[in-house]
Amino acid sequence: MTDSIERTILIAAPIERVWDIVTTPEHMGRWFGDAGAEREGEVIKMRWEQHGEAELRVVRSEPPTDFAYRWDANLAGIGDTLVEFKLATEGDRTRVTVVESGWTELRTDADEQARLREGNVQGWKHELGDLERYAQTVAV
Repeated sequence: MTDSIERTILIAAPIERVWDIVTTPEHMGRWFGDAGAEREGEVIKMRWEQHGEAELRVVRSEPPTDFAYRWDANLAGIGDTLVEFKLATEGDRTRVTVVESGWTELRTDADEQARLREGNVQGWKHELGDLERYAQTVAV
């Protein structure tokens, strides 16, 4: 099993807009979560109607290109993973690459690590589609 998940999309929006959408709770609580989000210091509390809430602990924020957090969503106290967003301008669009790593460091057996990782492989495919669609609805 590889230790990371990597997905890349190209969004028809300027990097500043995509940065705001990826990093501010006002937007994150709409495209990533579905029940809102709020930030206090370096902690973003994300909420989902069906999945409850999770804390994202920001570990890097370098506007407008690098944003990273650690989270333990759905991991039931067995550790956390690192989620890194890299943004780059390509003409009038923005390339967004997300990498989630740390699966082999979780305090559980290899089969459970693989099962949890696979759930997030599908999750990021869905979430990045939501991000791309949501970015088209946000004014400059």
